[in-house]
This record gives sequence, C-alpha cells and structure tokens, in this order.
Amino acid sequence: MHIHFFQHVPFEDPALILDWAKEKNHTLTGTRFYLNDWEKPSIDTIEWLIVMGGPMSVGDSKRYPWLSDEKKLIEQVIGTGKIVIGICLGAQLIAEVLGARVYKNRFKEIGWFQVTPGAGSENRPPVLNLFTEPFTAFHWHGDTFDIPAGAIHIMKSEGCEHQAFCMQDRVFSFQFHLESTQESVQKLVLNCREDMTKGPFVQREDDIINNTIHFQQMHRLLRTFLDSLSTSAKS
Repeated sequence: MHIHFFQHVPFEDPALILDWAKEKNHTLTGTRFYLNDWEKPSIDTIEWLIVMGGPMSVGDSKRYPWLSDEKKLIEQVIGTGKIVIGICLGAQLIAEVLGARVYKNRFKEIGWFQVTPGAGSENRPPVLNLFTEPFTAFHWHGDTFDIPAGAIHIMKSEGCEHQAFCMQDRVFSFQFHLESTQESVQKLVLNCREDMTKGPFVQREDDIINNTIHFQQMHRLLRTFLDSLSTSAKS
C-alpha cells in the first residue's frame, strides 16, 4: 500500500505512523510544504493520505501560500474516494475543505486529556468501534472546527466539543494526536513552548513528556485502528 503524508513543519512528522507503515511494509512518501522546492504528489498513486499538524491556522495563506495549494490537493484526494486521515491542523484543513467553519476554540488544549464519544456514536462504521469508550489522548491545539454536513461526530472532550469526525467511512479527522511519541512531543515543546500559557487545559511540561502509560495506551489504540482500516480498505 502507498501511504503519502503532508507535513507542514520539520518537527511534526507522522511519528508512530512511520513505524507502523515500516512494520507493515507499506510504501511511505511525503510532501514537505515547508521546503521551498516541494513538488505536487502524484495523486493517482496514493492509496492513503495523512495530513499532519502544524502551528499555523487554516487561514494563514498569506504567510504560507502553499496552504491554498494543499487544500486543493486534499479536495482532489477526497474526491477520488481514497482514505484520508487528518491530525490537528490536518483535521482542520479537511473540515474547511468539506465546507465547515474553523475557528479559535474557547480553550487551548495542551497535554493529556480524556476524549469521550460524540453525538454520532450510534451511526459510526465498524472501523470506529475502537472509539466507543472514553480514553486519554495527547492534545496540542488552539483552533477547532464545526462538524461538516453529513459527517459523523466521533469524539469530544471537556475543553473542545468537536474532537473528531468521520465522513463516508473513509475520511477521518482527529484534533488529538494518537501518533505522538515522547520524542515528537519533546520536539513540540521545544519549538512551541510559547503556546503553553496558563489555562484549565494546559499541563506542565514534565507531566506532558513523562506520561509513559498514556503513550503506551494511545499507541495500542492507533495501531489497532490503522490495522482495522487497512483490513476494511482491502475488503
């Protein structure tokens, strides 16, 4: 299987998804928009698209002109009927492409916080059976989105009502970071420490990085989800 990812900054790569793809012998390529010489990917060869996070907002096209090109590419891949997964900024870009509003959330969420099933729990496809119970996920975001028309609201949290949605059993958007590892979180802290202002859903640096139990639980969930999605895509 050919998995392609869109990366927006050097310090937010697919992390655990990279490990999973290598273990499963999938082909993995990427478009790194932060490089001046990025090239348009060959959409025909992509089977899955992973859209990663980043510190910018979906409306920052003046500062990051490639955002406009990226939205068009995301729209094209969704239109082909392929699997698309968005994480944090990636989820927000997908939401906007699907016609939903993206805006500042009431609170920043930075750290480990519980997510619970959203309003669309009863309509979710079998691949999302993993997300029928609360679990603790890693968060680093200040923006949020409305749920696009026709999408299933998968998860919510105390600090952010719209944490995840699914469209047509093949487009998945997650505000939270199931892919994060201790190394990738350390890079986030190093590069985005100014985001860690006081707030009810902003944790201390040590509590964020050293929470090994939550990393382990989250990684089991992500691996199971990706395995299940891979199996359903083949059937």
